[in-house]
Amino acid sequence: MTASKSGTANALGPDEPDPLVPGAGAGAELLAALLDGMDAALCAFDAGGTVTHWNREAERVLGWSPDEAVGRRGFAGWAARGADAGEVETRLMATMDAPGRQVHEFALLRKDGGRVLVRIQSARVLGADGAPAGVYCAFSEVHAQIDLERSIGLSEALFDDASWGVVLVDVDLRPTVVNGYAARALGAGRTAPLGRPLGELLEHGVEQLEGALHHVLVEGTPRGLGEVWVTLADGPEGERRRCWRSGFLRLASPLAEEPVPLGVGWLFHDVTAAKLAEREADRIRFRASQLHRAGRAAAECEDPMEAATVCLDFALAGFADHALIDLLVPDGGARLIRAAATPTGAPGPCAPVLGGGIPVRYPPGHPALQAADRSGSVRASAPDAAGTAPDLPDWSDRLQWPEGMVHALCTVLRSRGRTLGVATFLRGPTRPAFQREDAAHAESMSALAASAIDLASTSGRGAPSGPAH
Repeated sequence: MTASKSGTANALGPDEPDPLVPGAGAGAELLAALLDGMDAALCAFDAGGTVTHWNREAERVLGWSPDEAVGRRGFAGWAARGADAGEVETRLMATMDAPGRQVHEFALLRKDGGRVLVRIQSARVLGADGAPAGVYCAFSEVHAQIDLERSIGLSEALFDDASWGVVLVDVDLRPTVVNGYAARALGAGRTAPLGRPLGELLEHGVEQLEGALHHVLVEGTPRGLGEVWVTLADGPEGERRRCWRSGFLRLASPLAEEPVPLGVGWLFHDVTAAKLAEREADRIRFRASQLHRAGRAAAECEDPMEAATVCLDFALAGFADHALIDLLVPDGGARLIRAAATPTGAPGPCAPVLGGGIPVRYPPGHPALQAADRSGSVRASAPDAAGTAPDLPDWSDRLQWPEGMVHALCTVLRSRGRTLGVATFLRGPTRPAFQREDAAHAESMSALAASAIDLASTSGRGAPSGPAH
């Protein structure tokens, strides 16, 4: 290996042209360009310990130019303190006798006199005869190396099993990397989602998610986190609706002159349980407020039956589409008379119905009759609550309810140990079926209405006097 002030050497010798380029001079220029264009600091020593190569990154780290470095023997007197130079040279040159790559850490001197701790990876260079001909070294500042290792370690930790889901999405919005948390959240393995459209993994919410990813690709990383409600595709557990608190990062290539989007880093955490708990708490607070307001409003009504209908009006808010009040006939039979109802057309308040005391033609086993017989609440839904069955209107018409209703909750009206009738709450196909907690709210409202109805029966102001049950 021959020394050169330009920082390069012709490995083929002065009389042998480079077979890859037209002329040895062009080969030397190509080698110099390659060395100077590398991101790593590079230097090389011949078998005698003389510097033969020194690139621009080495100049940036230590401050010494190639013209100042090439041709010097070792680092003594310029790039290392006298007390350290011997050990540095001995350990580096020992690499010629050791196969493979060696890693060292040395404190070297910058041209301005400052010290810098570098990590050097060295390996021997073999000549044409197979004998060691020198050593080449790649080095970087230790803190930069540590930063790189931290970045790599962070990436591996995130992509292994972090406590947040991490998904890398390419510019076509297809997953390229999925960590363990995200794989479990998506209900798939770590490789199954790769390269697949998000629409194959999610039933609902994919438009919102893809819109967010596209926005990040075009506009950049947004501030703060967002919540995305999605429904996972049917699997062993059936359809699952989840809420994912998500953050997005636009990924750009550090090697491009201008930022070129490589994709999006999507980080998310499943907060479904917390969101459902918040919703339930909000619902309980709202219903408690409605119950309180219903009691105060009913107390201001002079007519007891008006007070009863006011209670049902407060119950309807955010709860049901229609409400009915059916009272037991005075003769003690198991028959019900329609006393009040909401309008069957446009939404409106619950109002008394002038039926002339004719019982409603409820068929045997009707949910309202069951509630009166059991003195408890009864829930019922149409055979196909999704509203796609052609007999849904027939179901509500057969049960003497407004057309299109698919869910019902019948609660008994009791006061002073007597069953006075039944209050029925109805929902259309856009609402979910009534649950147990819904029955508790309906029973509380019905208790207020029953007290008002009982007062109306004793005062003779519009309500029949029901039998004791």
